[in-house]
Amino acid sequence: MGFPVNSSSGETEKPYKFLIYGRTGWIGGLLGKLCESQGIDYVYGDGRLENRSSLEADLAAVNPTHVFNAAGVTGRPNVDWCESHKVETIRTNVVGTLTLADVCREKGLILINYATGCIFEYDSEHPLGSGIGFKEEDNPNFIGSFYSKTKAMVEDLLRNYENVCTLRVRMPISSDLSNPRNFITKITRYEKVVNIPNSMTILDELLPISIKMAKRHLTGIWNFTNPGVVSHNEILEMYRDYIDPNFTWKNFTLEEQAKVIVAPRSNNEMDGTKLKKEFPELLSIKESLIKYVFAPNRKTPVA
Repeated sequence: MGFPVNSSSGETEKPYKFLIYGRTGWIGGLLGKLCESQGIDYVYGDGRLENRSSLEADLAAVNPTHVFNAAGVTGRPNVDWCESHKVETIRTNVVGTLTLADVCREKGLILINYATGCIFEYDSEHPLGSGIGFKEEDNPNFIGSFYSKTKAMVEDLLRNYENVCTLRVRMPISSDLSNPRNFITKITRYEKVVNIPNSMTILDELLPISIKMAKRHLTGIWNFTNPGVVSHNEILEMYRDYIDPNFTWKNFTLEEQAKVIVAPRSNNEMDGTKLKKEFPELLSIKESLIKYVFAPNRKTPVA
């Protein structure tokens, strides 16, 4: 069965019904709100991803036009949790995701899968500061954390499912600066931060794009980040300028960071060419940060 990629003008206008997994998660919750604001009929799945019969029951009851997977184990409070809960991580991130993709394929349904770009790290072919980003067809080169290892594994297997749209999310940010999952909120609360340019995902801009991708029947792997990179210090400087003029922070090196975390973290630049070509209106990371996050939350006087 084929899942043809339609052109940019190919958003079908039939009634949609989305089945969303990840009701209690950050992205899953935002997706539901987006559907409500756009008047799209949606239902949260009740089934467990690793339980095939429960997923089949969801599909039979809901009869969706598209399925979205925003469920997964990232670990609480962070990915270090996965290092000591490997079976639980495999059950959801590998077995569960593959089961959902397989059930959707059987039913002829596209699965929009929110995955991760934290499966790459700067290397000799993609040096820090070079502007050379990892492309969609590149194979993961970072398995420093067990979380990233499972995500790289499942991405490779999902390449064989022509019904799956894999979205590589990185260091997600939203305009809700009180959310503890928000990358900005995280780094403002850290005692010390590293300072490394990275590709990141502004959810306020990109989640609506993922709904457009579903409507266009787009599949395959996509770097789901805003074009360009931004460093920790650049974000914190914006935070100081827009939110809290008295905010201060301290930096430390990767070597110093390694002493206070269990698993290494991914740092990379993703190539945004493919997504930008499909959605020319997509803003660069720094433009998107200001438009969607800092300007709406501004607490400092406008100069």
